[in-house]
Order: sequence, then C-alpha cells, then structure tokens
Amino acid sequence: MTQLLTDTITRVKVDTDERTETGNGSVAHIVRADPAGHRTPQAVVLEARVMGTPVEALCGYVFTPHKNPKSLPVCEPCKAIYEFRLRHDQNNGELPEA
Repeated sequence: MTQLLTDTITRVKVDTDERTETGNGSVAHIVRADPAGHRTPQAVVLEARVMGTPVEALCGYVFTPHKNPKSLPVCEPCKAIYEFRLRHDQNNGELPEA
C-alpha cells in the first residue's frame, strides 16, 4: 500500500554577506563615504555614533560604531580595497596593475 503525503513544508534560507556587528569588534574597518558625496567618511561615522545607526565598511561589513578604532588593527580587506582605490585615483582612473 502506498501513502501520499498531502502536507508540504517549504523552507527558504536567505544567506547574505552582510554582517552586523553588535559586539566589541576586533578590527577597525574603513567606512565608505556618503554615496552622494555630501559627507566625508568621518562625518558618516560621527553621525552613526550619535544616532546609533549602522554603517558599511569597504569590505561590506555592516556595523554600528561605538568605540575608538585607533587601538585596533585595520581590517585587511578594507585596507586592500582602500589601497587599490588610492592607486586607481593616482593613475587618473586607469586600473592599477596587480
């Protein structure tokens, strides 16, 4: 005898690279500037600290700034992206050699 199951359960798992930091953090990230270009990265971080809103680092890490980053090592992916962009800007928009 064969029995048919009529109830179906569908599970959807959403996986993203976005992470939100709520703990103390172990590295200092380099924050993206305002996409519209109206505020410097420093202004973005200051506003986020005051308002308690998250910011996005160059590496894609999303966090709420809450401590002085000067005592922490710099995030290696953020540093690499920053240096790549700096070389790109120094080459007048040409892609730098790897």
